[in-house]
Amino acid sequence: MSEAWEVSELQLTADVLIIGGGPAGTWAALTAAGKGAKVVLVDKGYCGTSGATAPSGTGVWYVQPDEALREQARQSRFELGGRLAETGWMNRVLDQTYANMNRLAEWGYPFPLDDEGNAYRRGLQGPEYMKLMRRLVQKAGVKILDHSPALELLADGHGVGGASGIRLQSGEAWTVRAGAVVIATGGCAFLSKALGCNVLTGDGYLLAAEAGAGLSGMEFSNAYAIAPTFSSVTKTAYYRYATFYYEDGTVVEGAGSTRGRSIIARNLLQNRQVYARLDQAPEDLRPLLRVGQTNFFLPFDRVGIDPFTQMFPVTLRLEGTVRGTGGIHITDETCATKVPGLYAAGDAATRELICGGFTGGGSHNAAWAMSSGTFAGGGAADHALRLGHHAGKRSLKSVSTTAWTGQSPQGAVSRTEEHIRVVREEVAPYDRNLFRTEKQLDRSLGNLDALWRDLRERPVTRDKEASRAREAAAMTATARWMYRSAKARTETRGMHKREDFPQQDAAQQYRLLSGGLDQVWVQPAPVEKEAVAP
Repeated sequence: MSEAWEVSELQLTADVLIIGGGPAGTWAALTAAGKGAKVVLVDKGYCGTSGATAPSGTGVWYVQPDEALREQARQSRFELGGRLAETGWMNRVLDQTYANMNRLAEWGYPFPLDDEGNAYRRGLQGPEYMKLMRRLVQKAGVKILDHSPALELLADGHGVGGASGIRLQSGEAWTVRAGAVVIATGGCAFLSKALGCNVLTGDGYLLAAEAGAGLSGMEFSNAYAIAPTFSSVTKTAYYRYATFYYEDGTVVEGAGSTRGRSIIARNLLQNRQVYARLDQAPEDLRPLLRVGQTNFFLPFDRVGIDPFTQMFPVTLRLEGTVRGTGGIHITDETCATKVPGLYAAGDAATRELICGGFTGGGSHNAAWAMSSGTFAGGGAADHALRLGHHAGKRSLKSVSTTAWTGQSPQGAVSRTEEHIRVVREEVAPYDRNLFRTEKQLDRSLGNLDALWRDLRERPVTRDKEASRAREAAAMTATARWMYRSAKARTETRGMHKREDFPQQDAAQQYRLLSGGLDQVWVQPAPVEKEAVAP
């Protein structure tokens, strides 16, 4: 364990600390507060505007409680996900999402109406959604610390009991002692410049692993989203209406949004530009598409392109575990980790339980965020309230692996940026991450392991730059868990593609748990039997 904070100018106590202020974090905060818990929420950005959901619209896995419709929903991504999802978890999330979306309507979310006057509840506009969630969280009495990333968890022999961090605007340190902590920090997109992903650097994975928690499904972490070359918007739902072309106007056979991204990637690897045109969208639907995802069209409007009638160049932007499914391993229905007092929700937690090894944007992701946030917030509150006054008597210490120092080493900032550049070079290229081979995985792991050793030895000052240094460490750790898991899964399943093992192997229908810091470990874990029923 590293030394504790020498000076903490802001010290707070709470029953529950929520780290992360996106959908999962705000639902966790609301649920915990609703159980009578005193809650503090800290966000690296500004709760209500930061993260992948806030700047754009998203579909939601909202299904009426009709068994035929629910069965269709459960099967929708079961095969795509490699048959790793679990029926029990899908049912729980479908039920909770249905309830939460209906609650949003009661709280005043402006769902659009169809021609018959019925509310359409299968989607949310991020700005309105998250503005409402922030207002509800504040109304519930939750204290919010914006621009206040967590840098380390605090724990004792009984589990996690709080966290410390830095307030980016003032440079003030903060410490929150709490009976339970929920990690809702989102996934890891490796600073790929995808819209809303600038704060999603795997911070929560590192915090959890330092406390002794494991991860699951980290091989399912190589999600790449289609985007125009001139835009950071990675909303891929509309590409279901696209035809993909070469520059001369001939069709790229097999290219597509769901199953054909690999074909796009292979062409881009050969420096052969691919273009798209949304020419399969019916004329009467096009105005509605503009209303549904207004920010999707803004980049086109700026450059004077009509995406329905004109071709535009596309690329694939890495979104890692934001659209992947890997994350912190949860051990029960409250989204608890194996570390007492520590819970995980949203993209920070593994999403394999409801979609196996494949997912896209929105839909299941949005449903998982609000549902797992509800589960985790409730579980954390119950845990903390059971501790009662004993929580304040704990002797807590940092579990961070970072070597903290009182004075900033010369060249620290440039060195951090170099570390980030190196890790991105190992995870961004398609021929390293999307199309995997044992040889390339070993080469990348050698570089990443060396980078991790360097990061472990480098002292970091507890100031505003500490957050950036921790981002570099978190991305490096995440990449090592990803590639160790990818090497262990010697087959192609879900989004995980092994060029040297191109077929799915029925004998490997299991999860891969991982963890460890200096020494990464990977081990198989069974899937619930109900998940493999035909």
